[in-house]
Amino acid sequence: MTHTPSPPSVVVGIDGSDAAIHAAQWAVDEALSRDIPLRLLHVIDAASEDIGLEVEFAEAASRAANAAVEATGKPVRVDSAVIRGPVEATLVDESRAAELLCVGSVGIGQFARRLLGSTAASVARSAHCPVAVIFARDVAQRSGAAWIAVAVDESPDNDTVLGTAMTEARLRAAPVLALLVERPGRGEKHYHQVDQRLAGWIRRYPDVRVRPVDTRHRIAQFLADNSEPVQLAVVGSADGDHITRFIGPVSHAVLDHADCSVLVVRH
Repeated sequence: MTHTPSPPSVVVGIDGSDAAIHAAQWAVDEALSRDIPLRLLHVIDAASEDIGLEVEFAEAASRAANAAVEATGKPVRVDSAVIRGPVEATLVDESRAAELLCVGSVGIGQFARRLLGSTAASVARSAHCPVAVIFARDVAQRSGAAWIAVAVDESPDNDTVLGTAMTEARLRAAPVLALLVERPGRGEKHYHQVDQRLAGWIRRYPDVRVRPVDTRHRIAQFLADNSEPVQLAVVGSADGDHITRFIGPVSHAVLDHADCSVLVVRH
């Protein structure tokens, strides 16, 4: 199936689950900060045999998501849509015009089955915009004191990732846990370059509290091994492929331990 993507918006995958509701609530501030609509999208699987029942369920799910967004009391513009097609391909198509694509990490419908584990990594690789996988059980309780975690390294897209993390921290009045990733054998020059990169972003965001932490682990492993209260991990494409291995019905190492959502930034 093909369709014409909507104008720029923050797109949220809706499937009738509580996780999708959390994702919609989380995305409200994202849409407001960009002054664009929040697009609540339910995709009916093209292979479904009972379209009437699927449409009825989709409409009920959309009403529930709209009610949850309205309950935030924030003046966000909302656009709801129901589209029939292959779920992953439809989301990637929507991402062409989206500024951010958000999905819940667990659920009861198509997004739950198709966006966990390897498919989440596939969407993050293929999407034309950043992808947020939202885990928070209670969005209202995961703001403020909980950290925004981000790795500081020499990867080509790291400045884009750092800028996104600092913006998210300012938007959510949250502190940043900056993981200065040490590379064995790279020496003092490497560490100095990484430290200087972080210092530049701290100067640009003087209102954001930043705590640097030295580590030799990738961000997913750090979150699995530490008890820091992290609400969001902001990662680049390479780490996005790695961290989404922790999102799925079998291994919940990061999510159960840190209650942490993931934002994969496209360079």
